[in-house]
Amino acid sequence: MARALALLEFGGPAIGLLAVDRMLKRSPVALLRCGTVHPGRYLALVGGTVAATAEAHAEGGRVGAEHEALVDEVLLSDPHPQLAAAVGGERAAPAGEALGVLEISTSPGLLRALDAVLKAVPVSLVEARLADDLGGRALGIIDGLLPDVQAGLDLALTSCGPCARVLAASLLPRLDETLRDVLASGTAFQACAAVEPDGAEILED
Repeated sequence: MARALALLEFGGPAIGLLAVDRMLKRSPVALLRCGTVHPGRYLALVGGTVAATAEAHAEGGRVGAEHEALVDEVLLSDPHPQLAAAVGGERAAPAGEALGVLEISTSPGLLRALDAVLKAVPVSLVEARLADDLGGRALGIIDGLLPDVQAGLDLALTSCGPCARVLAASLLPRLDETLRDVLASGTAFQACAAVEPDGAEILED
């Protein structure tokens, strides 16, 4: 696992690809994920040693700023292990008594906020989605004890950085068990087994 992560969000793919090319030529980092996301933006996630990642991050930021195409960026020199796993595609089934849901205007802003929350509050990360099928928004879900989840949401409000904002934050105490089962498979639109109160199934996948 990379010891540092950097995520940069560009206004479009032309400058995003240019920046990635310059970053990879400038510093020996791993290109972990990259590509277009809604609404026509471009994300680039790189990782490696702290020094190499910082150098690549600076170069990508310079290219983006030079072309007025840098939407947001974040450099995490010591990302929380749960966050590092989540950006690699891992997710967890919700197991806590309460759930906290964050929608943030940029993907770097989400990583910045989640990293701060996970390091300061005893909550678990269920899912982190970086603008995929979200109209450019980034989505994070945490769970744990009710007061801890509330503290995490409160901290996120002030931790997403100057270029991002929290668009919505929801606290779900005593999460419904049917919804808990659904969220174990993720938040993307999916077929669910809808059950009426008497137990009769009305829809099957």
